[in-house]
Amino acid sequence: MKKILIVGLGNIGSTYNNTRHNIGFNILDEIASKEAVNFESEKLGSIAKFRFKGRTFVLLKPSTYMNLSGKSVKYWLTKEKIPIENLLVICDDLNLPFGAIRVKAKGSDGGHNGLKDINAVLQTQQYARFRFGVGSEFSKGRQSDFVLGEWDLEENKLLPERLEVASKLIKSFGTAGLNNTMNTFNGT
Repeated sequence: MKKILIVGLGNIGSTYNNTRHNIGFNILDEIASKEAVNFESEKLGSIAKFRFKGRTFVLLKPSTYMNLSGKSVKYWLTKEKIPIENLLVICDDLNLPFGAIRVKAKGSDGGHNGLKDINAVLQTQQYARFRFGVGSEFSKGRQSDFVLGEWDLEENKLLPERLEVASKLIKSFGTAGLNNTMNTFNGT
């Protein structure tokens, strides 16, 4: 049976719950809710699993904090014996407008510290990533405050629909493959 590792990047703790930087956690919470599965605290992260169309989806929210995500990703790839081509990492992206989706087969970290650590620990950039746009409505030097800030009222209104699309994207990645998923969801 084919296993898929879906990693949502974020920071643990209630301080970060509704922040832009935690969109990876939010997306995994959404799909776990839809699939009626719960996260359990495990080594280096919280894990939830569900089956869909003959695949086992392993959802991982690293507990290592954003900047040390690589250790958790590597551990769970190894523990679950999942090949890197079945890995999808979800993160926030300041270079995309709010709610925009971009799925890529590989790439640089783009200044994202979570991806930077994963690239370093896995010693490759050759894994799929799902970037969720959080916009860039911040003044010079306030980037950190912006990503660690909470969604505004308008974003909160639009977020449920975007989370729904994100859930569909994850299932597509696991069943239809990366290329079909990119063709279907990029730009939505």
